[in-house]
Amino acid sequence: MKTAAVTIRLDPKLEELLDEVCRETGQSRSEVVREALRRQLTLRLFEEARRKVIPFAEAQGIYTDEDVFRLMS
Repeated sequence: MKTAAVTIRLDPKLEELLDEVCRETGQSRSEVVREALRRQLTLRLFEEARRKVIPFAEAQGIYTDEDVFRLMS
């Protein structure tokens, strides 16, 4: 698998937190940053999809998560 290198700048507090997580989990900086980026991008895609679907849901009377749960159960 081909990979790309990305350089980022961290303020001292964020670097300290990253290193703490690495020590606690036994993961490398790269592993922690990749997972954090993967989660953030997935969340962004989910939120974008949700924004696109909201008008269709509201047209069906679905306004809240509870409405969705009610329909699904």
